[in-house]
Amino acid sequence: MKEGFIKVELGFGKQNKSLLIPAKNIGKVMYVEKIDLQLSEAGVVEQALRNPIKSLPVDDIFEKGEKVVIITSDITRPMPGYKILPALIMELNRAGIEDNNITIVFGLGSHRKQTEEEKRKLVGDDIFIRISCIDSDPDDAVSLGVTSSRTPVDIYRQVVEADKRICLGNIEYHYFAGYSGGYKAIMPGVSTFSAIQKNHSHMVEEGAWAGNLVNNPVRDDIEEVADFIKIDFLFNVVLNEHKKIIGAFAGDPVAAHREGCRLLDRLYSCPIDTKADIVVVSPGGYPKDINLYQAHKALENAKHAVKEGGIIILVAACTEGVGGESFEKWMVEFGESDQMIEEIEKNFILGGHKAAAIALILRNAEIYLVSDMDPSFVENIFMKPFKEPQLALDEALGKKGDNAIIHIMPFGGSILPNYTGNS
Repeated sequence: MKEGFIKVELGFGKQNKSLLIPAKNIGKVMYVEKIDLQLSEAGVVEQALRNPIKSLPVDDIFEKGEKVVIITSDITRPMPGYKILPALIMELNRAGIEDNNITIVFGLGSHRKQTEEEKRKLVGDDIFIRISCIDSDPDDAVSLGVTSSRTPVDIYRQVVEADKRICLGNIEYHYFAGYSGGYKAIMPGVSTFSAIQKNHSHMVEEGAWAGNLVNNPVRDDIEEVADFIKIDFLFNVVLNEHKKIIGAFAGDPVAAHREGCRLLDRLYSCPIDTKADIVVVSPGGYPKDINLYQAHKALENAKHAVKEGGIIILVAACTEGVGGESFEKWMVEFGESDQMIEEIEKNFILGGHKAAAIALILRNAEIYLVSDMDPSFVENIFMKPFKEPQLALDEALGKKGDNAIIHIMPFGGSILPNYTGNS
């Protein structure tokens, strides 16, 4: 390694990309705070099941003969269902719930259908063979009413018609719902496109930002769904940067979720006393950088760490391209990025909302995109294309000068910079 340089590894798809950064320019490398775990992942899961938060244990909630739906995340999320489901289903079996009365539903939200291989990977071979595993279907929904914000509560029929519901999920920062997890498994997880669109339209309102649960209009609307359909048992996890379970929270769908959020803040909220000229950020590799739609979360977090007029270098494979027909349409059909902001304020469209969010970032900073996407296409979506992060960094340094401050976010999909300075 060259003297005076520090080597940084960044997740890129299922591999890593490395780059050398001048040590004198490094402001902060944002990693997850370490936690001293006395238990294995299986032990963490078992402990959570044995000590539910503000809830009875599984065998006191579920009764023999009941039909139970377990809602879990799809392939775009790092939720390790295969590590949780065996112990959870064993508890259900103990309570008298047989395998043929259990259905696992993957909450697709507005995402694509999954392959059988993807479903098997999410739950593990044994569970996939034993238990019915299906994708949610927005075209087969039951209308239960509307929230006070006029969001239709239209939920996948299999979920509505079950006797009891269990929701799984991982907790991380969400750029307008505050955090993932909790009732997000229902809304948007197993909701219709129109319901999701209405809920997400509140992202432009005050309080809808990452890490906020107080008077957040999006999260409040999500949790009002509880008035129409109940989660009988929640199981949420917090993962480390290697996607290992370091915290598990089971029981009441709000109380357990909030405990998980508190751990997330302790580990993933990163104080910075200065913003950087250049922020190098990776979502953390697959599946968080499977497409630009997912990698956008890292961009949203990185924007809190960059100076006005700075450069964000996003290192994300995006092997499936932009992701989402509406998102892609918005990204390519406007001649200027600001036009997306103007349009979303007049006409909120799901998918378009992420394009507008990127446009808001572009108002403040340039985006250099290191990806597998076609360079000419990347240029058409208002970003500067690169195939290697080193090339992007060298060009950014050439533009910002020898004294540029560089922040690095190797797991930018998870870390939330918390700016404590005054400028």
